[in-house]
Amino acid sequence: MKKIILKADNLSKSFSSGGALQHVLRNIDLELYEGDFTVIMGASGAGKSTLLYALSGMDTPTLGTIRFGDRVISDLNQDELAVFRRAHCGFVFQQIYLIDGMSVMDNILAAGLLVSKDKKALLRRADNLFEAVGIPGETQKKFPTQISGGEAQRAGIVRGLINNPEILFADEPTGALNSKTGLEVLDTLTRFNEQGQGVVMVTHDMRSARRGNRILYLKDGVILDECNLGKYVHGDKERHEKLSDFLAEMGW
Repeated sequence: MKKIILKADNLSKSFSSGGALQHVLRNIDLELYEGDFTVIMGASGAGKSTLLYALSGMDTPTLGTIRFGDRVISDLNQDELAVFRRAHCGFVFQQIYLIDGMSVMDNILAAGLLVSKDKKALLRRADNLFEAVGIPGETQKKFPTQISGGEAQRAGIVRGLINNPEILFADEPTGALNSKTGLEVLDTLTRFNEQGQGVVMVTHDMRSARRGNRILYLKDGVILDECNLGKYVHGDKERHEKLSDFLAEMGW
């Protein structure tokens, strides 16, 4: 039986807008499991990114409890959450947010040194991760403005993994990329997941969603249903058809 790595109970998030209360997430109960590739889908405005940010401790729920491992992170203050996220969560965004004035390698080391002061160990891990994503040494020395979008996003994945997080949270990681470089990023995420890395990804893209073994469909702040696809196999037509049928049932 898979180990539960994150558990949300009665998770709700509301905002006040123009004097009216908007309920973005509504009483969500959810368990995430070690090593899963979980995909969150739904129409625009369904609350996908809000759910990802709440689960990862980047946002605070209005109501409910989030337990990450043996810690209730929904009880932590902002400073405590920042420390927790650095050590236990990795992030990959649609906009890559590498610091332009630092080399690609220094961007990764800066993130690592927030958690560990062992620079030699960080360099070894960074070298291994860069090799895994196919970014050579000469590219690591360049500044973010000197590399392609695909290289920058793969460097973003390295940054997200440098502190060996339990879960890598990815918010539309291929949304700003062309088809070819987007596929390279998906292949990279898939390889790490096959090695045991937990991934939670928000996407609008069905091609991206097929990489997940578990698809959650969000509608009006509620998980309407989920689809379990099993391990990803390239070119699996039945997988594509199963996901297509599920999304059609959800009204996607």
